[in-house]
Amino acid sequence: MSYVKNRISDLPDSEKPREKLMQRGAAALTDAELLALFFGTGLPGQNAVEMGSSLIRKYGSLQALSRRSLEDLLTFKGIGPAKATQLAAIFEFGKRLALERRSESPLDTPEAVYELLAPTFKTLNYESLQAVLLNTKYHLIQIQEISHGGLNECIAHPREILRAAITHSAYAFILVHNHPSGDPAPSSADRSLTRKLKQASEHVSIEMLDHIIIGAPSTQCEQGYFSFREMGLI
Repeated sequence: MSYVKNRISDLPDSEKPREKLMQRGAAALTDAELLALFFGTGLPGQNAVEMGSSLIRKYGSLQALSRRSLEDLLTFKGIGPAKATQLAAIFEFGKRLALERRSESPLDTPEAVYELLAPTFKTLNYESLQAVLLNTKYHLIQIQEISHGGLNECIAHPREILRAAITHSAYAFILVHNHPSGDPAPSSADRSLTRKLKQASEHVSIEMLDHIIIGAPSTQCEQGYFSFREMGLI
C-alpha cells in the first residue's frame, strides 16, 4: 500500500515533474525532479523524485555525481547498465554544449578560459593537463589532454604540449590543469614547467598565452583559479 501512495501519479499536478516543467520551464525543477524525469519510474516504496533525492544525498551534488564512474553508478539501487550509460552521456552532453558555446568567442582572458573549462575540470577526481589550442583570433581550435595523473601529480614534457600545437597548426595555446585538492596555488613543479614551456614555445614561434590552474574559490583565491599571465609570471 505504501508503494501506491508514493507514486508520482498520485501527486498534485503542480508537484509532478513533467507537468511542472511544461507549466513553468525546466529551470523551475529541483535537481531531484530533473533526475526523476531521467529515471522515469521509481522503486517499490520510493517514487522517482525520492530516488533522485537519495542519489543526490549519497554523492552530495550533481557536480559530485558527474564525477562518478559507470561502475560506481551501478552500485546504486535502480540504476542498471542502460541508465548508467545514459546518465554519463547526459553529463558529457553538457560539457560539449559548454565548449560549443565558447567556440566562436576569443579565449584571451583567464576568466573566459575558466568559464569554459571549470565545469569539466570540476568533474575530475584526478589531475589533468590540457592544452587549449587557438587560432590567430584566439578562437578555440581544439582542447587536447596532454597527460593525467593522480591527485597530486601530473607529468608532461614541453615537447608533448608543443607537438599538439604544431599538429593542429595553432597560432597560440593556453596550458590548463587542475588541482583536485581545490587550492590553485602553483607548485614549484608548475612554475618550472611554465618557464621551460615559455622558452620552448618562443623557439617554434607559437605564443604561450597563459598557464591557468583551476581549483575552487576560497578566501585566498576568490576567483577559483591561478593565472600565470595575470600574476605577471609569463
